[in-house]
This record gives sequence, C-alpha cells and structure tokens, in this order.
Amino acid sequence: MEKSDPRIDEYINNSQEFAKPILNHLRHLVHLANPEIHETIKWGFASFDYKGPLCSMASFKNHVVFGFWKSELLNDPDGYVKARSNQGGEAMGNFGRITALSDLPLDDVIVGLVKQAVMLNDAKIKLPRKPKLPRQELLIPDYFNEALKENAHALHTFESFSYSNKKEYVEWFSEAKTEKTKNERLVSAIQWLSEGKTRNWKYLQKK
Repeated sequence: MEKSDPRIDEYINNSQEFAKPILNHLRHLVHLANPEIHETIKWGFASFDYKGPLCSMASFKNHVVFGFWKSELLNDPDGYVKARSNQGGEAMGNFGRITALSDLPLDDVIVGLVKQAVMLNDAKIKLPRKPKLPRQELLIPDYFNEALKENAHALHTFESFSYSNKKEYVEWFSEAKTEKTKNERLVSAIQWLSEGKTRNWKYLQKK
C-alpha cells in the first residue's frame, strides 16, 4: 500500500496560506515517527492510519487542528494533549486551535506521541467503551417546524433522519449567536434537507 496519498497534497494545496506550512510540518513529523504510516482521507480530513486509525489533521478558515484517535490513552504527563471538545466541530483536536507553527508542541513531543499511538495500535489496544446515556427528547424549535411544513421534501428528509442527524440540525440553530445567523442557518438547513443532505454533508468522505 502506498504510504503517501495525492489527495493529501491536494488538501494542503487547497488550504489557506497560513495553514500550508503547519499541515506540511505535521505530515512530515507523522512519517518521521514511523515510515509505515499511510495517508488517506476520512470524513473529509487528512488522516493517517497504521493498523487502524491513528491521527488526523484538518484545516479551517482561521485555524488548523490535529488529533489522535486514541488521545485519552496517550501518556501525556506534561499536558500537551487536550481533550477533544467536539467530535464533529471546528474546535476538535488535541493541540487546540493552531494558527502558526509556534502554536505546536516541540517536534520531539509530537513524534513521541505519534510513536505512542503506533504502539497502541500494534498492541491492538482499543478505546474503552463509553457508557450509553439515556436519550433525551429532542425539542424541535417552532420556527424550524414551521419552515419544514412549507417544504415537503425537507420535511420528509428530516422525518426520515436518525435521532443524531436531527440533533445536529437542532444544535446548529441553538449555537447561533445572533438572530441573523440563526435565520441564515435556517435557510441553509431547509435547502440542504430538500436535497436530502445531513447537517455535516460537506465533511462526509467523497466516494
């Protein structure tokens, strides 16, 4: 299997200028840690695998993130690895929001963490199962319900969605800081739903 993936080159080339040196540096350190690591694209992000998922990096408009698949199992006495705040949000990652190379830990630290992640996969150590929390009733905002009723395709899509897919849309509205943002998101949501799309359709892996 090829260790490099031309889609990663394309991903980096299409990123913001500030992000390119960060992404290239992280990519270099990952392969420096273990030449057997291979690249791929998962969930729309630049990812690295070694006997399973290892780590990934993603570029956004104003920052870059980098995260380990088994971050909670890494030995990190100096606290370089931060808890992943949101699996599907822009603030995810273990080094916080990276805007420059100076925001990263030392190279030796990153290489050491990648080597740890490789050892975990070599040993086939899995993440502990998280206890299932009781599902809370999903409260659909009235304004969203009214908008859905005016678009039969959007309504049909939303009603056929799983609980988690519905929740992604509802939480997106609740996270809006202003009325203007909420209204803009509502318009986008109805359009996407009428096309059968989930909230995070942009980040799904293209097949």
